[in-house]
Amino acid sequence: MTKILGISAFYHDSAAAIIEDGKITAAAQEERFTRKKHDSGYPFYAIEFILKFSNIKLSEIDSIVFYEKPFLKFERLLETYVAMAPKGFLQFIKAMPIWLREKLFQKKMLLSLLKQHDENFTEQKKIFFSEHHLSHAASAFYPSPFQEAIILTADGVGEWATTTVGIGKKNDLKIIKEIHFPHSLGLLYSAFTYYIGFKVNSGEYKLMGLAPYGEPKFVDLIKNNLIHIKDDGSFRLNQDYFNYTTGLTMTNEKFHNLFGYNPRDSKKEKIKQFHMDIASSIQKVTEDIMVKICKSLKMEYKIDNLCLAGGVALNCVANSKILKEKIFENIWIQPAAGDAGGSLGAALAYWHIELKKEREVSNKDKMNGSYLGPFYSNEEIKSKLNEIGAKFEVLNQENLIDKTADDLSKGNAIGWFQGRMEFGPRALGGRSIIADPRSATMQKILNLKVKYRESFRPFAPSVLREDLNEWFELNCDSPYMLLVANIKKDKQIRMTDEQHEIFGIEKLNIIRSEIPAVTHVDYSSRIQTVHKDTNKIYYDLIKKFKEKTNCPVIVNTSFNVRGEPIVNNPIDAFNCFMGTELDNLVIGNCYLKKTEQDQSLKKDYSDIFELD
Repeated sequence: MTKILGISAFYHDSAAAIIEDGKITAAAQEERFTRKKHDSGYPFYAIEFILKFSNIKLSEIDSIVFYEKPFLKFERLLETYVAMAPKGFLQFIKAMPIWLREKLFQKKMLLSLLKQHDENFTEQKKIFFSEHHLSHAASAFYPSPFQEAIILTADGVGEWATTTVGIGKKNDLKIIKEIHFPHSLGLLYSAFTYYIGFKVNSGEYKLMGLAPYGEPKFVDLIKNNLIHIKDDGSFRLNQDYFNYTTGLTMTNEKFHNLFGYNPRDSKKEKIKQFHMDIASSIQKVTEDIMVKICKSLKMEYKIDNLCLAGGVALNCVANSKILKEKIFENIWIQPAAGDAGGSLGAALAYWHIELKKEREVSNKDKMNGSYLGPFYSNEEIKSKLNEIGAKFEVLNQENLIDKTADDLSKGNAIGWFQGRMEFGPRALGGRSIIADPRSATMQKILNLKVKYRESFRPFAPSVLREDLNEWFELNCDSPYMLLVANIKKDKQIRMTDEQHEIFGIEKLNIIRSEIPAVTHVDYSSRIQTVHKDTNKIYYDLIKKFKEKTNCPVIVNTSFNVRGEPIVNNPIDAFNCFMGTELDNLVIGNCYLKKTEQDQSLKKDYSDIFELD
C-alpha cells in the first residue's frame, strides 16, 4: 500500500493529511492541537496524530509532499520588492533574513523537522513540492464526484498565482489560466476586512456576516477606482490604493480618503452603518466577479461541473450566487478550501498526476463528510473526565439521544462532541455547540454568553437532508456548510412597515421566521445538510428533535469561544464547557450537566483568546 503524506505550513492554517493508495484516511489542522488559532508553524502534532492513526512510522511513508514551492515564492517576494523599491524596504528587511536563513532551504529544514517523528527517517529524496494553486485545485477536483470539471481557485496569493483555472478529466488535472500577484480577489477582500477593523486571515467571515446589515452603496466607487474588471471576469487592482506589497498594512491614505474614513480601531470604535455599507459593497463586488468568471468559463469550455477551492471558496454567499445563476449543472466545494486543504491536495496531486494513478469516481465525494481528525473511545473519554474531576453519567446511545433532544427542546445550549473531528474551518456535528433554532433569543445568548463574540454574527442550521426543501430554498446537498439559501416563504414572518424602517444592528431583534436563531437579517441561512451515511448519531439526534418538536433543524456552531480553535480532545471540550454558559455537555456516551460540576473547575474564558 502506497502512503503519501501531505503538509501545508509556514503561512497560516498549517495541516497534515495522508492518503493510502489514493484513499483519504486522515487529516487535521495544527491549531486544534496547539490551541493557537490559524497556527502557521510546522504541523508536528497533526503529523503525530496521522502516524498514530495510520499505525506507521514516518520512515514507512512512501512520499512526503509540501503544498507549495519555496523558490517560486521567494522569486515573487524579491521581484515585488525590486519593482516597488524603495517603498518596500521596511518589509524587505523584515522578510529577507528569515528567507535566507530558513525558507530557501526548505527541503533541508523539512528533513530536520521530520526527523523529530522518526530519527530513522533520512531519505531527503522522499520529499517533494507541489505548487500552491495546484494543491488547491487537486484538493477540489480529486475528492469530487465528477469525472470532468472546471476547477476555479481563488485566494490571497500562492507563489505568484492568486486565481487559477484548471480542467480536470479522470485522473488528469491541468492549470490553464492564472491571475498573478498583486492582483488578488482574496487580498482585496482582506483589505476591506482590515479597513472595517477585523483581523486579516480570520475576520473575513465577520465581513460576510455583516454585509446583509448594510446597503451596497460603494460598489461603483470600488469598481471605478480600486479594480478593473474585464468581460471574462479577470481583473487588475489599482495598487495606488493598497499597501500590502510594500508596507505593513493593507490599505493606504489614498484608500482612506476615497471612502472618507480611516480604518476602524476595533478597541475604540463601534461598528457604524458606514462599515455595514462597506461590507455589503465589497461582498457584492466579490460575488459579481466570481459569477462573471464562472459564466465566461462555462461559455468557453462547455463543461457542466465546477469545483471550487482557495480561501475565497469559503465565501458561501458568493458560492450560492454562482449556484443560483444556474451556470453549472453541479458544484462541489472542498470543505477545507483554505491553506489547510493544500496538504490534502498536495498528496492527491502527487498520486494522480506524478504517479499517474487511476481515479475512482462515484456520485458521493471522497471526503468522508470531512470527519478525518482524531477519534476518542468512550473508555478514553471516561478516563479523561475522571482525571479532571468531572461529574457525569454514562448512558446508552438511545437514552443519550433522547435526553439531548429533550434538553434542546427546553432551550438548553449543549456542547456536542462525537466521533472524528472535522477537517476544515466548519464544525459539522463532530465538535459542535447545538441549540433550538425556534428560540427568538438563542442567537444573542450564544453570541454573548457562549461564544463571547459580536451579536451580529449569524448561526447555521443543521437540517435533515430529506427535509431540506420543505424549510429552505435549496434542493442540493450542502454537507459542508458552504452554501446559503433563504428560508421558505411559508416559514418566514414578514416585517411590518415600522420594522422596515429599522437600520443597522437593530435589525437583529426582528423575528423573521419560525427558526429565528438561524435566520439572518436577509432571510438567509448558511446550511448544513445532515446525512445518515456520514454522521449517523448526529442524524439520529436531529430526527429525535423533529419527533419532539416537528422541527428537523437545529442550531450548529463550532465548539469553541471567539478566537479559540475548535475543541479537539475531551479536556478541551470540558474546559470550554466550564468556561462558558453552556448548559450541558454530551461527549461520547457521557452526559454532563453544568449545575452538577465542581464550581472550582470553572474557567474565565472572556479574555483568554485574541479578538479575530
